[in-house]
Amino acid sequence: MDKVTTREEVIMCEVENYVGVVTMRRPPANAMNAQFFEELRQVFDGLSNRSDVRVAILTGAGRMFSAGADVKMWTPGEPTAAELREFLRLGRAALQAVVDCHVPVVAAINGAALGGGLSLVASCDVLVASENAMLGLPEIHVGLLGGGRHAMRLFQHSKARRMVLTGQMISGPELHRLGIVEECVPSGELMERAKAIAVEVAAKSPIAVRLTKRALNAVEAMSLGDGFRFEHDLNEELASSPDSREALRAFIEKRPPVFGGR
Repeated sequence: MDKVTTREEVIMCEVENYVGVVTMRRPPANAMNAQFFEELRQVFDGLSNRSDVRVAILTGAGRMFSAGADVKMWTPGEPTAAELREFLRLGRAALQAVVDCHVPVVAAINGAALGGGLSLVASCDVLVASENAMLGLPEIHVGLLGGGRHAMRLFQHSKARRMVLTGQMISGPELHRLGIVEECVPSGELMERAKAIAVEVAAKSPIAVRLTKRALNAVEAMSLGDGFRFEHDLNEELASSPDSREALRAFIEKRPPVFGGR
């Protein structure tokens, strides 16, 4: 069984059986600083270029997914406008690396995901939560704002705005009731369920999965007609690939497909 481990000071990535597990390790709350953002971006950019990775899982070590920006790293009166601008730029680049990662990303929400943590969850493709998970945007409590656009990817109009305007927290069971997460399970079962979904994705044609994620990202901001046309164009590209032909042959022959990733 092939297993590759890359250890970073803040972000750890393990790859096994085509599944990359990315774990945020910045105790006690996996709060985000510049190093966190830079390492997260590097890891997800790297996963995009690995032939041995077909899907990724993102989770946090300890009892929290991520508490968002580490406001304690600044003393009163800081940061300067330039420092804040650079910090926010790093954050945008890190979150966008998750969105743009060529393989799907499953969020295993092991605890509270607040502020930037919620935005990170919303940047993933499939969401699974533990029963003690929590999503919230507490910025309003400290005179700040942010995360509203990411919340709109997950929640309907009124709920997203109430969360931004009041700092309302949504629990794991309620996230499942609202249809925000695929499953809500006991904390001890979270990674098992996330890995089960990841394994299911990894069994599909790698090129089909990557093109599908590319299509989903692109059509989200398109009109119905433009999105339909974009998907058709990518489907033509996919249909000419060896993996696509292998999938069709395997279906007809009633056997498991053997994909070469091309």
